[in-house]
Amino acid sequence: MLSAHHILHDLRAQIARIEHAGQPARAVLPFGIAAIDQRLPQAGLALGAVHQMTDATGAAAPLFIAGILARLEGAVLWCLRTQDLFAPSLASVGLHPDRVIYAEPDDDAGVLLCLEEGLRQPGLAAVVGEVARLPMPASRRLQLAAEASGVTAFIIRRWRRAADAAEFSQPSAAVTSWRISQLPSAPLPVPGIGRAVWRVELVRSRGGATAAWDMEACDAEGRLALSADLANRSLAPASGRAA
Repeated sequence: MLSAHHILHDLRAQIARIEHAGQPARAVLPFGIAAIDQRLPQAGLALGAVHQMTDATGAAAPLFIAGILARLEGAVLWCLRTQDLFAPSLASVGLHPDRVIYAEPDDDAGVLLCLEEGLRQPGLAAVVGEVARLPMPASRRLQLAAEASGVTAFIIRRWRRAADAAEFSQPSAAVTSWRISQLPSAPLPVPGIGRAVWRVELVRSRGGATAAWDMEACDAEGRLALSADLANRSLAPASGRAA
């Protein structure tokens, strides 16, 4: 007999399929890692959509996004609240600085306006913005603009107050929500610093399932890899429900 959890999971998946029935399939960018892709609708990260991400240090999420952008073509609009984005770090995961257009709005409202305007420019590959809060009305406007133009939006949630952090789990129009945190680097057989390791958590996925993985950070071409101690394990069951 199916448990209540599995019944609810199936119902949510059926509702998601009904909602998307008759709609053209979104373009997607696969991660190329079955453990991640099979948790996402259409087996990849939806393009022309909004995705939100956060991390405890503020360093891993930008590199996670830059690795994704390295595998897309075209210019990127990156809206900053603080001048702490290190271009050589972006280049180290495959996003060349010549592809990035920087904007520095004064506050969250300015970032959201900048993102919305950028999403109306079909020539861009993506827009990236750093905000503390992402209210539902603002996220809905961004999602509609992304769907209309086909440009993808990545929202990095960075906050200075605990109240703002608590809102990360609140509903938004973002298609996926992720949490990226840093783990100790992979050990090397010789003295030195190994490849960075991230805990990648898919906190919410519309029409998909939540899950978490320990990953080796993006390489010079933006590609992730399962952490060496997980690569030979069988895939664990989905850690959450369809959203």
